[in-house]
Amino acid sequence: MDYNEEITDEFNGVKLWWSANRTTPRTQQFSFYPGADEKRFYTLKFHKRDRQVITGIYLSHVLKQGKAIAADNRQRKLYSNGAGQGWLGNRSSTTWTHVAFEHPATFDTLAMDEKKKREIKKDLVTFSNGKEYYAKIGKAWKRGYLLYGPPGTGKSTMVAAMANFLNYDVYDLELTTVKNNVELRRLLIETSNKSIIVIEDIDCSLDLTGQREEKKKKKKKDDKNEEGDPISAMSKNEERKESEVTLSGLLNFIDGIWSACGGERIIVFTTNHVEKLDPALIRRGRMDKHVEMSYCRFEAFKVLAKNYLDIDSHPLFGEIGNLLEETDMTPADVAENLMLKSDDDDDDDEVETCLKNLIEALKTAKEEASKKAEEDARLKAEKEQKEKEEAEKEQSVKEDVTQDAISAKEVKDNGVIH
Repeated sequence: MDYNEEITDEFNGVKLWWSANRTTPRTQQFSFYPGADEKRFYTLKFHKRDRQVITGIYLSHVLKQGKAIAADNRQRKLYSNGAGQGWLGNRSSTTWTHVAFEHPATFDTLAMDEKKKREIKKDLVTFSNGKEYYAKIGKAWKRGYLLYGPPGTGKSTMVAAMANFLNYDVYDLELTTVKNNVELRRLLIETSNKSIIVIEDIDCSLDLTGQREEKKKKKKKDDKNEEGDPISAMSKNEERKESEVTLSGLLNFIDGIWSACGGERIIVFTTNHVEKLDPALIRRGRMDKHVEMSYCRFEAFKVLAKNYLDIDSHPLFGEIGNLLEETDMTPADVAENLMLKSDDDDDDDEVETCLKNLIEALKTAKEEASKKAEEDARLKAEKEQKEKEEAEKEQSVKEDVTQDAISAKEVKDNGVIH
């Protein structure tokens, strides 16, 4: 609003008038900050009989709507954490830095079964509107998602689609640059509300499964070898310095007392090997919803065909559907075969060429999978046969030893030596 401009509003049948105003000091004063001495304010006029409506409902409505509009119009951000540099070049505390978040992924373009997409979207909406519900049941307003599946199945794309759907910021947390549990907790506190905190490939991020002690022993051995060369030891000290974040620290990060600072946060773990993760890390209550990102099937293929080729049906769809049910191919590999090689989007011949290329790729993948299955079966049979032969040999040796023992006992009892 311009100064002295008046705008009329109406709320529940009540008419009001807003105006923007300012006052300047009567005496001229020198200031390094022009405009710092003036007072700026809004004036709201309404009838005296409507005072209760204005102070009780209307002002709260204005503030709530203002925050919603600001949230919709703001530039969302993608944050990442990295180790800073101290005065002497040594490693200092990890800090958040950000760039504009402009990933175009949406649930409409996500290659996934429509039923599963609707289920996830419904869960996200329920969470984002659940402030009072979470307060009622006494839980922190946060939710955990575990996205697991083979590489190329769209786990990172799913995170971007979730962020765009909810209009949330994204914090990409790299655990290997976090020095210890205290720093991890500080990074959590510095995240904003309405955000998604992502730890990608968590099974590779840190050793949280028990081999830490072996690494410590190896490090001590290396330190002992370098005692005679202190200069070399000093130069390698920073390079070898590992994160001291523990499984306990990560669990507290997810659902400890400090996790309740702030609200409306989603924590996402992605992994290619869910079986490697500690059960305590992914149990319900920490990772509330487990989403399997599987190989591309026909429903996901139709989404990709619409995205890349702008087609809803084609005579080759039947053959492709049958092959996809028999062959494991990731959405990323399917999409690569559907990429148009020219700018002529109306070229039907090129669309058919892309579909035929996909069919050939699926047939090749099917043959390779069949050969691999036969090879695995052969190796398994050889292994079982070898184990059987070794067991029979071991049994034969035991029987020979037993027979020798019996013969020796008979000789001893009879006192006869042949």
